[in-house]
Amino acid sequence: MSVATRRPLGLQTLTTAFLAIWLIAALFPFAWTVWGSFKVEADFFSRQSWWMAIEGTRTQAQTGGPFTLAGYEGAWVRNEFWKAAINTLIVTLSVTFISLAIGTLGGYALARSGYRYAFWILIAALVFRAMPHITLVSGYMLPFFQLNIWGVLPTTIIVLVAINQPFTLWMLHSFFLSIPKDLDESAMVDGCTRFQAFRMVIMPVMWPGVITTGLFSFLLGYNDFAVTSMLLSQENQTMVPKIASFLGSIQNEGNVMYAVAAVVSATVPLFILVLFFQRQIVSGLTAGAVKG
Repeated sequence: MSVATRRPLGLQTLTTAFLAIWLIAALFPFAWTVWGSFKVEADFFSRQSWWMAIEGTRTQAQTGGPFTLAGYEGAWVRNEFWKAAINTLIVTLSVTFISLAIGTLGGYALARSGYRYAFWILIAALVFRAMPHITLVSGYMLPFFQLNIWGVLPTTIIVLVAINQPFTLWMLHSFFLSIPKDLDESAMVDGCTRFQAFRMVIMPVMWPGVITTGLFSFLLGYNDFAVTSMLLSQENQTMVPKIASFLGSIQNEGNVMYAVAAVVSATVPLFILVLFFQRQIVSGLTAGAVKG
């Protein structure tokens, strides 16, 4: 008999009901936002009745149809949200690749090091990672202004890499610890150098962990607000600060719907990314929990 059939009926019912409630609670806000992004502000934010967001009465009256793309047009075309999307892509990919390049080398070195200072380096990185981002950014502001490098993407990328690097070191260090040292030693006995053993033997085994760490690094740069809002000029904004700028000018008719459409546009790629890499993420997280 399977585990499911051995469970009491009451427990199965309770588990199914809990999962159904959890899925509805998790999916409803996003589904409601997607639906509302095709309505006008008078319907989606109506104070008379929430049912107006379902029927779209005022959307029908203003646009001639139950749905409208005015929010997306206003965000992407009129307010040039596509520039923020390109800036976000540049920042997130740069942060991910630089963090992984440094993190894989550093994590491998610390995992294979027999010296005690490796532990203290990791502790120092953990303390740095625990500090609020806004505290770190405030310390960068004055020298960035003095050097005239404030407001550009490379400066923000450097700061985000510095903030993200302790996390990648800890994550990849734990993954490297789960790989037996015998693999390195066997490769070097066969004539490989330490770097060749790392590149040709260890890294192929490490790919699930690298992908998992890379995804979290990507999300840091993608969703960051504190760093990007303080270090980027208005023309170089990424998506999250750009959305906040829509919400900061809600006195203008329709701007809040630009924000709703922009939120949907920024969230959909994350769903696709997670669905595409879901197997690698699960295997990577599982691999990091097994040692030896």
